[in-house]
Amino acid sequence: MIRVYFWRIEKKWVLWAISRMALDRISLWRTPGISFWKLLGTGKGETFTPRDADAQRWGLLIVIDPNELSKFEDSALLKRWSAKATSEYVVELSPISIHGEWSGKKPFAYPSNIPANWQGKVVAITRARIKWRKNLIFWRSVPPVTKSLHNSPGLTAAIGIGEAPIGLQGTFSVWESGEAVRNFAYRGEAHKEAIAATHRENWYAEEMFARFAVTKEVGSL
Repeated sequence: MIRVYFWRIEKKWVLWAISRMALDRISLWRTPGISFWKLLGTGKGETFTPRDADAQRWGLLIVIDPNELSKFEDSALLKRWSAKATSEYVVELSPISIHGEWSGKKPFAYPSNIPANWQGKVVAITRARIKWRKNLIFWRSVPPVTKSLHNSPGLTAAIGIGEAPIGLQGTFSVWESGEAVRNFAYRGEAHKEAIAATHRENWYAEEMFARFAVTKEVGSL
């Protein structure tokens, strides 16, 4: 089971949040049933540089045994974040299509009963580890794609996500349907050019593109 959490906090808790990004790793390593996790910083998803960062929103992605979920939902880790949050968004996902790897793993590659033509809401997650010598080229190529993304029909919300301020970047977007995602990915000129540039410049050391069915959603991104 895949769960993603995003919390928005007040400015006075930003240093606390940064410290939890380090300390919560210990709790997650020790939590039974979690096979994969990522603590996430967020941003506007416009330039994928540090100036994009949103220090008041933080996230967590986990892949967890469904039998252990209720125990995790009652954990001190989640209670700490909920107590500090001014708003909270929680979404449960089931994989539709996964391409690539995340940190050398295929964490979402497990059987799913979701059909490829799923008609409900869809979350798309992109994630890339950018080669250091390619960062400047990558940043110059990003704005047209992100402008196209944020103006795409069928997009409900989109933010940038990252495991580090530079080099480990991605997007988390919520769509009305899988068709809306496909239209952006395969028909948008800016995105098609970005795909061509990716092959031409070879700027990723690792990349992943995944689509998920939204099976449960609480709050708003």
